[in-house]
Amino acid sequence: MTTLYPQVMGREAMVATEHYLSASAGARMFARGGNAIDAAVAATLVEGVVNPHMHTIGGEAPMLIYLAGAQRVVAVNGNKTAPARATIDFYRSRGLDLIPAEGLLAAGVPAAFDALAAALARFGSMTLAEVAAPALALCEDGMPMHAGLSGHGETPKDLSGLIGMASIRANRRKFLDKWPTSAALYMPGGEVPRPGDIIRNPALSNFFHRLLDAEAAAKSRGREAAIDAARDRFYRGDIAREIVKWSDANGGLLQDSDLAGFATKFEESVTADYHGVTVHKCQPWSQGPVFLQQLRLLEGFDLRAMGHNSADYIHCLVEAAKLAFADREAYYADPEFTQVPLEGLLSRKYADLRRALIDPARASMDLRPGDPLAMRALLDEKAQARSWGRGTIHVTAADGRGNMVACTASGGWIPSSPVIDSLGFPLGTRLQTFHLDDRHPNALRPGKRPRTTLTPSIATRAGAPFLSFGTPGGDQQDQWTLQFFLNLVDFGMDVQEAIEAPRFSTAHYVNTFYPHNFNQGVLRIEERVDEKVRTDLANRGHRLEVRPPWCEGHVLAIRFDPAGRLLTGGADPRGQLAVVMAAQAIGW
Repeated sequence: MTTLYPQVMGREAMVATEHYLSASAGARMFARGGNAIDAAVAATLVEGVVNPHMHTIGGEAPMLIYLAGAQRVVAVNGNKTAPARATIDFYRSRGLDLIPAEGLLAAGVPAAFDALAAALARFGSMTLAEVAAPALALCEDGMPMHAGLSGHGETPKDLSGLIGMASIRANRRKFLDKWPTSAALYMPGGEVPRPGDIIRNPALSNFFHRLLDAEAAAKSRGREAAIDAARDRFYRGDIAREIVKWSDANGGLLQDSDLAGFATKFEESVTADYHGVTVHKCQPWSQGPVFLQQLRLLEGFDLRAMGHNSADYIHCLVEAAKLAFADREAYYADPEFTQVPLEGLLSRKYADLRRALIDPARASMDLRPGDPLAMRALLDEKAQARSWGRGTIHVTAADGRGNMVACTASGGWIPSSPVIDSLGFPLGTRLQTFHLDDRHPNALRPGKRPRTTLTPSIATRAGAPFLSFGTPGGDQQDQWTLQFFLNLVDFGMDVQEAIEAPRFSTAHYVNTFYPHNFNQGVLRIEERVDEKVRTDLANRGHRLEVRPPWCEGHVLAIRFDPAGRLLTGGADPRGQLAVVMAAQAIGW
């Protein structure tokens, strides 16, 4: 298969990101002797500058890290928490049935900086000043505006309705009329910048300098303690007080104690084996286990015999996804607040029961959660009658020693809340994913982490590093990455081929984001999939939305071959073709 992007290979280092400037930042860390963790943190910090419509430091940064020295995977819970004042009664008393999609009422404790700094301190080798240098330089010297952020550019006509809603141009009136601090930063002179215009962020530069001053003042205590001093200034010092002051002034709920009590958690990954490969995901505060549930269902089918992207193959994957996502809605939540029956959900016995629900000739139109406790294929009718019926970036890095990082960062989007004028970034609004229904597993509670769609992936073989991968894309992430994974493992494609193969996704799930809608039976499919296959799927009852040829996801991946110490990286051309981002893999 001929690919649009080249297959990138190397033996010392590899980084793949959503923007060439962030990939360059990661590569610079490698060139200076850093490891995969250093490179991933540097790249993610740059993503928060160059793609602020997809992620900023005010958001979240879940990670999976393979540690070559320990031969284990660590899950970094880089998810935010709800403020103490964020209760169901609070929102109900204001006549709200849902938490708003934007504004400070949806803002929780910013988690991204703590997650990145904590991972750097524990597993990296460089200082915060070193890894933050590329992001800081872009704030001070200026970053060239790109078409995806500005909203200007030659967008193909058939993509115009699918992209750009997060761009500055699309949010121009909101910035000018409601959020003057955002307009001042991203619309100098009241005009939307054009690609190539230089944008500076002096407030974000000053923010970084304050963190680095705290690190420098504590350097005599050692590298890790110095990084922790910067974390302390953010969450318990003057920066925390500025965040709370801004929140208060704009109707938010954050208090000093919310930030002071926040800490990133290092956790065990959740795993499932598939054809000799062990896939690692984050705990069910993320949607990560839904990938594993799909694997459990699919291992009972001969996917190779069906043929890649045949009607049988696509139908099988879509119907398995429907079952897994129904369970996500019924059970997944922060496990510190909700008892998630994960062992049952991931058991082969449960998968066998659920797999029997897949009709090979007909698409299901129902939302069908099962019962992993009683080991029943479906919940009883009473249980089924329960009432619940933006942007992201991904960074992956690996080094020749076998360390691998998958970081899916998001939140703090500039269209979702106003920029804090003294800090240069907005607060994330992921509280919108909570439900204001006590019966829902993802019901709002103070201190609870909202269930997030952010779902990085790492795979191992016989305990050795094999693959790190991920994608932006909200609820669809674990469908797009699953297809990439199966392309590689079941169909023998190389990394770039597996990324570029035509993709599809079902929207037959309760949407994680406001307003939690349900698109019954919808199957989105790139028009590169054969027309006869699409007709067959429609005849089986799928409600097809045929989409432009390069629009389903932005997968990034790195494969590691321990025997030859070969790193193979891939980036998705879909973003570039949609004039949204310019994904890049760099290796040597």
